[in-house]
Amino acid sequence: MDNSGGSGKPRSDDGGGDRDDETGKREPTTLRGRGGGILMGRPFGVPVYVAPSWFVVAALITWVFGEQLERVLPELGGARYLVSLFFAVAFYASVLVHELAHTVAALRFKLPVRKIQLQFFGGISEIEKESETPGREFVLAFVGPLLSLVLSGVFHLTMRLVEPGTVPGVLLAGLMVSNLIVAAFNLLPGLPLDGGRMLRAFVWKLSGKPMTGTVVAAWVGRALAVTVLLGLPMLTRTGGLGGTGDLGGLDTVTDALLAAILAGIIWTGAGNSLRMARLRERLPDLSARTLTRRAVPVESATPLSEALRRANQAGARALVVVDGQGNPTALVREAAIVGVPEHRRPWVAVSGLAQELKPGMRVSAELAGEDLLDTLRTTPATEYLVVEEAGQVYGVLSAADVERAFVAAMSRRGS
Repeated sequence: MDNSGGSGKPRSDDGGGDRDDETGKREPTTLRGRGGGILMGRPFGVPVYVAPSWFVVAALITWVFGEQLERVLPELGGARYLVSLFFAVAFYASVLVHELAHTVAALRFKLPVRKIQLQFFGGISEIEKESETPGREFVLAFVGPLLSLVLSGVFHLTMRLVEPGTVPGVLLAGLMVSNLIVAAFNLLPGLPLDGGRMLRAFVWKLSGKPMTGTVVAAWVGRALAVTVLLGLPMLTRTGGLGGTGDLGGLDTVTDALLAAILAGIIWTGAGNSLRMARLRERLPDLSARTLTRRAVPVESATPLSEALRRANQAGARALVVVDGQGNPTALVREAAIVGVPEHRRPWVAVSGLAQELKPGMRVSAELAGEDLLDTLRTTPATEYLVVEEAGQVYGVLSAADVERAFVAAMSRRGS
């Protein structure tokens, strides 16, 4: 299932979202990722993690498939669980291919991908930005199920090369069916599934409004969640999914639990998609121009007390260190000012409290919304120099002010 957020929220894709940290720094190269699980590699430069929940599902798949192998290949004995473990790993490798399809398409459309994570019931691809057009959104959503269908076809053709009733034959049959199920499930027309994103793209194209597409696809997703919750146990109880229609109590409870989990995932994902879309509508309110603090220029040798006196007199809330020609060279950090006791301020020069301006610390006053957040994430700092298009200094933008505005926007988002 797929769910994207250009504000740094995840795009998820269920095959049946660790991101860069919020400061934009490169992730540590240790085996254990920050909140993402175990780092397995970086295909196409995108980190792939295996979440702890994957091991729970892998163990469950190993047990269930192993029990099936006992009926199909009883001569395997205890070795059937090694075979079923191989199936679980191969299945999630197929899920990874599904996710890589989304990743390659996103990179092709110049949409940054933070990570791929294999986890409970599938995988997540975290894509930083929204597609710019409904056509790209449709393609980005469709390539995942398409690759799953291709894999199912490849496994079906490969089955013809091996003898039926053997370990390779059973594994290939299982992978063919599982990939077919993955494709069919993801094509269901409701967010956060790929089919939901395809529906969103279709409505977006017709209405001209991405928000309208999101609302329609999200509510269809919620209706789909209710259908899964009520319909899946009923189908298995009547044999509609290949069941016997005479299931025992344990099987009934298992089916109901599975339906509840799937319905919960779909309902939550649909709600998150809707909330993030509404939040994204408010992101333009995060404007560098409106959040910027007025600043006064001071030379590096200016005592802090004198610099603050000038700022108070001018009604400013920030200090910019300039050279002899009046060119900005550094920004005085607000946190550093607070840390200097008042009685010492006449003896402390502002140069000792300033952070040298780096190229990424100069931002345009016209930046707003996702562009503003992306720019700040690229170059982490506590303060930024805001300049006009012609290069004149407009003021100083505090990262804390942006964060407070972002939190306020989130608190106003609807359900």
